[in-house]
Amino acid sequence: MKLINTDIEGVYIIEPKVFGDHRGWFMEIYNKKKLAEQGLKVDFIQDNHSFSEKKGTLRGLHFQINPKAQAKLVRCTRGKILDVAVDIRVGSPTYKKWITVELSEENKKQLFIPKGFAHGFVTLTDNVEVQYKVDEYYFPENDRSIRYDDPDIGVNWGIDNPILSEKDAKAPLLKDSDNNFKY
Repeated sequence: MKLINTDIEGVYIIEPKVFGDHRGWFMEIYNKKKLAEQGLKVDFIQDNHSFSEKKGTLRGLHFQINPKAQAKLVRCTRGKILDVAVDIRVGSPTYKKWITVELSEENKKQLFIPKGFAHGFVTLTDNVEVQYKVDEYYFPENDRSIRYDDPDIGVNWGIDNPILSEKDAKAPLLKDSDNNFKY
């Protein structure tokens, strides 16, 4: 299990070691001890699983405000997604900066997103399944979203007319949200 730095401090790509033979393959998807030895110390308490039927489905940008913020470890177990993490910590040197990582059932990569970041993804294939771990339970009163196309952030999703939920279509801009993350 290899932890790879990205251009934004605290956001990591995790590449598992895959063992394969004529029967198929095996890999560890999470090992708390091995990740802690590489500096990533987090206690995950819940696993989530989503299914998106159509290519072009966009989910995000989502986060939970303090005191119920969530770190996430995201992987795509069926199909392919473009996963996005946006730094929304006011005062951070990378505030409003974002990274994208292609996650797929083929590459088996995972993305670790710390607290203080908004998260979203767009499906690049039909019939996509995404699974992710979080280190805090879901609290509806702390659940927030910001516009996927916020011009102050400028994420390049690679899509013009995404399929959105009503919640995501009505999400505010970051400047109009009650984001309470400080660097």
